[in-house]
Amino acid sequence: MSFISVNNVWQRYGDQVVLEGLNLHVNEGEFCTLVGTSGCGKSTFLRLLLGQETASKGQILLDGNTLAAEPDASRGVVFQRYSVFPHLSVLDNVVLGLELPRSRVLGRLLGKAKKDAREQAAILLQKVGLGHAFDKYPAQLSGGMQQRLAIAQALIMKPRVLLLDEPFGALDPGIRKDMHQLLLELWRETRLTVFMVTHDLSEGFSLGTRLLVFDKVRVDPHAPGAYGARITYDIPLNSDRRNALAAELGATSK
Repeated sequence: MSFISVNNVWQRYGDQVVLEGLNLHVNEGEFCTLVGTSGCGKSTFLRLLLGQETASKGQILLDGNTLAAEPDASRGVVFQRYSVFPHLSVLDNVVLGLELPRSRVLGRLLGKAKKDAREQAAILLQKVGLGHAFDKYPAQLSGGMQQRLAIAQALIMKPRVLLLDEPFGALDPGIRKDMHQLLLELWRETRLTVFMVTHDLSEGFSLGTRLLVFDKVRVDPHAPGAYGARITYDIPLNSDRRNALAAELGATSK
């Protein structure tokens, strides 16, 4: 059984159809990059996976169960615009992800629980290259470092699915290359299932194990909102990574 199943999913807003007839099956640990023209529904699809929106028609299953109607700890997300808290230090930005769900009344942890949370956050920040910046504030970080912080925020909850909406679009080419390397290292280590929206076709080809192309194949000039986008191409990529993933999944299932 597929880890994520998308079955005949449609999304419309009033008379505007954004997505139509989406069918997709993704195994755990796959890295799917999503490309297509602006406005063809890539980010809408990501919001459906996150649970920010509910499909107008069809069903999305996560590990055989209907996808939770609201975002939860199983799905982490990183946007293009840095989703960090400017009034908190780098370390506290990451610790907050552990504090809020575990201490709903106080909004903070105390004693040993606080110490353990800070240790977990520190280890993760080391992995994303921010071990030197625990006490800094987001405004003191470069764009690339702020995005590393956003990735750490998403990973601290140990999600099963990581959703990335053009996370490197605002970064300079050199920094993007560094972030690509970081993302692949984290993916290999965690074996997260990743969905990443990008407008950079070369980025989509170089990072993913699958490239999903979104396009509107039906157009009515008299009713421009009548039809939505579909996944028109599903291209397997980077056979070495796919083979390594398949071997690993085969070993764990025995």
